[in-house]
Amino acid sequence: MQSTPQHTFSTDPDNQPQDDQLKSRSPFQLAMRRFLRNKLAVISVFVILIIIILSVMAPVFTDQDPEQTDLFKIEEHPSKENILGTNGQGQDNFARLLYGGRVSLIVGFSAMTFTLLIGVVLGSIAGYYGGIIDNIIMRAADIMLMLPFLVLALTIMAIVDRVTIPFFITIIALTTWPSLTRIIRGTYLSLREQEFVLGARAIGASDFRIVFKHFIPNAIGPIVVNATLMMASYIIIESALSFIGFGIPQPTPTWGNMISEAQNVRILRDHPEAWIPPGFAILITVLAINFIGDGLRDAFDPKSSQR
Repeated sequence: MQSTPQHTFSTDPDNQPQDDQLKSRSPFQLAMRRFLRNKLAVISVFVILIIIILSVMAPVFTDQDPEQTDLFKIEEHPSKENILGTNGQGQDNFARLLYGGRVSLIVGFSAMTFTLLIGVVLGSIAGYYGGIIDNIIMRAADIMLMLPFLVLALTIMAIVDRVTIPFFITIIALTTWPSLTRIIRGTYLSLREQEFVLGARAIGASDFRIVFKHFIPNAIGPIVVNATLMMASYIIIESALSFIGFGIPQPTPTWGNMISEAQNVRILRDHPEAWIPPGFAILITVLAINFIGDGLRDAFDPKSSQR
């Protein structure tokens, strides 16, 4: 007579599978857990915070006025009074570096927010309703994508007498929304036929509730990742346009027009302190934002739950 094998079950809570702990967490908690395990992304967050603190608290670190000219201090080398020397107008380079960070970050963040608003609204409408509304929005996006961004932006800014920061932000947002709109639309098209959406429609949920309760939370990953990457791109765009003279005009300091001031060969050779710090600031800021974007992409990727 065969004896029936006996199975013992452990009641020790330490032996509970890790999956049970993961299932008890919300999707946001799981995403944050994955993000915090990405050391490069976490370090980048602290780097961005330091840059923001230096820019916002610029008056604490320098008492110089970044827009004040002094014809007796033109192109001076670094000194105790002027840590990074002065430019061709006698303005303090260190003060312009700190205050320029404000403008570059404001342009990047504000343009990203404005573009995000346009892209999410139009992408949501096109992806949710489809049909003729989808066709109209997508054809408008196609037309915008056909026009080279740089040519379009330069043409508009050449027509305007003076480019202000709000106008500059508006131009960037109005010429770069199609890419995000297409991404949001594609995400919504894949979600539109999911069972939870069909179930919400069956119980009579309104379109507004379906979009904000089901669509946007499930599309938050692509939205957040593209938002960070857009911010990095807009900082580069501002710097590039300011470098060629079509960005924020003087005397407002930005990292881009600081580099533009140093285009002279003599300044490039004899005054590296005038252009290396703003160039390095752009490099570090853009790299940090891109690393944060990569970390968010991995964090919001459902397939990376076991990383």
